Amino acid sequence: MPARVAVDALGGDDAPAAVVRGALDAVASDPDLEVLLVGDPALIGAAARDSERVRVVPAAAAVAQDADPAEAVRADPPPSVAAAARLVRDGEADALVSAGHSGATLAAAVLLVGRAPGVSRPALAAVLPGATGPTVLVDAGANMDATARQLHEFAHLGCAFAEDVLGVRDATCGLLAIGEEPGKGDQRVKEAHALIAADPALRYRGSVEGRDALTSKVDVIVADGFAGNVLLKTCEGTAREAFRRVRAEATGPRAALGGLLLRPALRRVRDDLDPDTYGGAHLLGARGVAVVAHGAARPHGIAQACRYAAEGVRAGLPDRIAARMAALGG
Repeated sequence: MPARVAVDALGGDDAPAAVVRGALDAVASDPDLEVLLVGDPALIGAAARDSERVRVVPAAAAVAQDADPAEAVRADPPPSVAAAARLVRDGEADALVSAGHSGATLAAAVLLVGRAPGVSRPALAAVLPGATGPTVLVDAGANMDATARQLHEFAHLGCAFAEDVLGVRDATCGLLAIGEEPGKGDQRVKEAHALIAADPALRYRGSVEGRDALTSKVDVIVADGFAGNVLLKTCEGTAREAFRRVRAEATGPRAALGGLLLRPALRRVRDDLDPDTYGGAHLLGARGVAVVAHGAARPHGIAQACRYAAEGVRAGLPDRIAARMAALGG
């Protein structure tokens, strides 16, 4: 199935060079993918013309990191991320990808593309490398405050994503808390526990703790954006430091033959824990597909983000979420 992805060519630490290279790599690996690079043609350069399925769409500058997200996306002329979101809104593209200002990307998706029917707050879904398969963390940073009702919605958003995009069968979910017992947590968490537990459409496994993030105890971990983002960054930082220490021991002067034998396994672990493996986080609950890529994404990460967005398009993710939320509302 063809997929057209509008990419903010000016967003990211190494933009536009890494974004252009990543877009070219993405279309080279997917014959049904088209990328619209949105940004200043003079900055993007001639490299984008290397492929007939990569097209440049002129737009103004990127959003500054200290800019107010809502004000930035409403600016005239629109910045590159807002111009890319408008392409999705107007049906000229199927998905939005940006490694730039994350707040502006979220604002562009919500304010310009719009919310899916029945969704009160779109939420970010990040994928963690679980012990036996991927674990979806939702919300990973879009909503700092969420009501119990919204946490209940996040459970549905996360399970829809796990099943329709990641291919998880009969996804299970758990609510992030400070203990496994139902009574642990503030009043909001207790109310959310009651709502999720009473929903027969969800396969709820009760409360989970931060230590369960990488164990595959559940397929979907539900949290508000503040706690979810702290958990995500803690997992990333811990994994990075643990890998660094093990690699130092395996490649140091005392490693000898055992260290050499460990190196292939270390490379596999590195690839499993690399944030570029999935390319970013899907914003669930928008009318179109939107992926917030890592700001430090290399070309490989941008290519993965484009392919990741295309998977959401081909799975019909926005429509599936809308149908699920309509059933929840009924």
